[in-house]
Amino acid sequence: MDLIHPQLAAFAAVLEEGSFEGAGRRLCVTSSAVSQRIKALEDRLGQLLVVRQPPCRPTPAGELLLRRVRPMQTLEAEALADLLPEESQGARTRPIAIAVNSDSLITWFLPALSQLHKAHGYLFDLHVDDQDHTLELLRSGAVLGAVSGKATPLQGCGVDFLGRMRYQAIASPSFAARYFSQGVNAATFGRAPMISLNRKDELQWRFMRGITRAHLDPPMHYIPTPSGIVEAAALGLGWCLAPDSMLAPALKQKSIVILAPEQKLDVPLYWHHAAVRSSTLQQLAHVLTTVARGVLHQ
Repeated sequence: MDLIHPQLAAFAAVLEEGSFEGAGRRLCVTSSAVSQRIKALEDRLGQLLVVRQPPCRPTPAGELLLRRVRPMQTLEAEALADLLPEESQGARTRPIAIAVNSDSLITWFLPALSQLHKAHGYLFDLHVDDQDHTLELLRSGAVLGAVSGKATPLQGCGVDFLGRMRYQAIASPSFAARYFSQGVNAATFGRAPMISLNRKDELQWRFMRGITRAHLDPPMHYIPTPSGIVEAAALGLGWCLAPDSMLAPALKQKSIVILAPEQKLDVPLYWHHAAVRSSTLQQLAHVLTTVARGVLHQ
């Protein structure tokens, strides 16, 4: 049973499934019926809402609408659970879309989701991006909440401080001896190969500028494996920044060293979410902030 208008349900389903066919399967109607509902909605609003190329994505107007529909879906699931618990299972099992940065995902985020799933049966649809870019997913309506490095909330959203993720510069002992025997400075950073997750990853650059005040162009590895970045450094591929909570095993095995123990980079993290009175969002915020504050620096 759906409380949301069928046209809005079809609109959200197309964007979540990426196609009219996928939306039809979810809604148990034909893709033609989905198309007709989307067209009728676009006619009512006088704007195109969906880019009809695989995978389907929202237009700018569609993004604005999707940001409103996401919280409505959550409130619909809660209303059905209260009023028709025997008919609410389908709504309750719709995954909650969340954007999170990769370092949070591999250090503290999954235990929080586990608590929420065990307590409430929630399912999750995770979108992983750099902490400086996750808010774009919330702005576009792709997710209901986001872990971000930015403190300023979007219009119509709330924000909770989670804590600071502390990063330290690491490398293998042999790599450190080869490239950093003269210390960490502009000259040594400029010639030492550096490991970065991707071209959005600004942490290493921020760390180097904090020490050297220089704009450098070191040799680069791009290795998109957050769980393996410490291993990549231990194998001598280059130096990198990694969360301090991930370093203990490698430090104990002496496969890495900290290049500048006195220099740390703290990245504040925040939980952004739609500002609606929702028990689901309240439970998410409570568990995420509680777990994060037990792991992140305060």
